[in-house]
Amino acid sequence: MTLYEFMRWATFPLMPTHLNVVRKDLIRLVKAKAGSGNGLHILDVGGRKSPYTINLNAQVTILDIPQESETQEQLHLGFTSEMPTFIETKRSNIQGMIIEDMTQCTLASASYDAVVSVEVIEHVVEDDMFVKNISDVLKNGGWAYFTTPNGDFIKNEGPDKNPDHVRHYTKQELQTLLEKYFTKVDVHYAVKTGKYRVWGLQSFKKGNPLTLFKSVTGNIINKFQSQGVEHSSYGTAHLIAIAYK
Repeated sequence: MTLYEFMRWATFPLMPTHLNVVRKDLIRLVKAKAGSGNGLHILDVGGRKSPYTINLNAQVTILDIPQESETQEQLHLGFTSEMPTFIETKRSNIQGMIIEDMTQCTLASASYDAVVSVEVIEHVVEDDMFVKNISDVLKNGGWAYFTTPNGDFIKNEGPDKNPDHVRHYTKQELQTLLEKYFTKVDVHYAVKTGKYRVWGLQSFKKGNPLTLFKSVTGNIINKFQSQGVEHSSYGTAHLIAIAYK
C-alpha cells in the first residue's frame, strides 16, 4: 500500500456516500468472485484517478479516453499527459493503462473477470455499443458494475444541465439496455438527495475549517439517510446496476 492509498483508505469513511456505497459493493463482489481476490483482473472504464478501485485485492487495468476538449478539462474528464505518471507512482494494484474509447474497443474478448464503470455511461453517445463491448471483454461468469445519475428523479435539463451528459437513464431504461447483453441484471437506487448530500460534495479546503466541517458532517448524515433507499425512485441521486454474464 502506498502512502497515497493509505491516506485515501483512512479518509473513506468521511467521503461522499456514493463513494462508500461503490467501495462496499466492489469489495463484496471481488470477494464473492475469487475468494481472497488474488488473480482477479478488473477493467476500470473511465477510471482515470478515481478512488473506487484503490486497494481492491485485484489487478486493475484503467481504460479512458484522452482529454481533448475544454469541457472535458473543466469537468476533469479523460486522461491528461500527467496522469499515467501519477497513477504509476500512487497506485499499487494497477496492471496497465489503456487510452481508448470503449465504444471502439480493440481488447480481446473474454479478457477480464469484471468491469467497473462508475458515472461514465451517461457521457456516452453510443451507449448500446459501449455496453456490448463491456460484455464482450468479460469472461463467462463475470460481472459488470455501473453507476449513473437517477433519471427517474434528476433530469439533465434547465440551468443546471451538465453539458457532457448525453442522457439520464430511468431505472427501466437502464435495465432494458443491460439485459440485451447480460443474463442477469440488478438495478436499484442509491444515495439520498438533499442538503446534507450537497454539503458533502463540497471540496475539502485547507484553511477553511467551516467548509471541512460541513463536508464531513454532511457525508456522515447522508450516509445514514441513504440506508434502505434501494427501491426509492424519488429523492435519490444515483442508479446502481450489477450485470452478470
